Amino acid sequence: MSLHIRFHLSLWLWSKLVPAMAYRHELATLLALTRPRSTTPYLGLAAGHIVKRVKHACRRPWLMRDRRCLREGLLALRFLSMAGYRPLLRFGVARGSAASGRVSAHCWVEVEGDTILNAPPPDMVEVLRHAPSGRGGPSRTKAAHDAGSRLAL
Repeated sequence: MSLHIRFHLSLWLWSKLVPAMAYRHELATLLALTRPRSTTPYLGLAAGHIVKRVKHACRRPWLMRDRRCLREGLLALRFLSMAGYRPLLRFGVARGSAASGRVSAHCWVEVEGDTILNAPPPDMVEVLRHAPSGRGGPSRTKAAHDAGSRLAL
C-alpha cells in the first residue's frame, strides 16, 4: 500500500477516534492516548500537506464543534511527529476572558518556531505547551511561565 494511501486511511480513522476519546478523557490522558509511536512511517510527507489533510479531515465536525482547534491540533501533532517533524502543541487563553464568565481557550501547532496550524489571536496568552517524544521517550508537557505569560484574570 502506498505511503499516501496509508496516511489518508490512518488520518481518517484517527479523525473519528479523537472526538470519542475527548468525550471521556481529560487533557493529560487525551495527550497520552494520541501520542504517536516512536516510528516515522510517514517520513517524507511535507508538513504543509499534513496540515492541509488534517484541516480537510476536520472540516465538518459532528463532535467537538466548539473545540475544533484541539481536534486539529492533536491530529497534526500526531501525524507531523510520525513524519519526522518535531511539532509543539501550544495552549492559551484569551487575556481577561475569565472575567466575562466564559474562558476562551485556543491551541495551535508550531514546527521549528513557525505556527503552521491555527495561529493564535493577538490577545492569547500561552499557558501550556506539549511536545511528544520523538524516539519512544516520555512526552514533555509544561506550563508556560515566562514573564510575558502572566494571566490577568
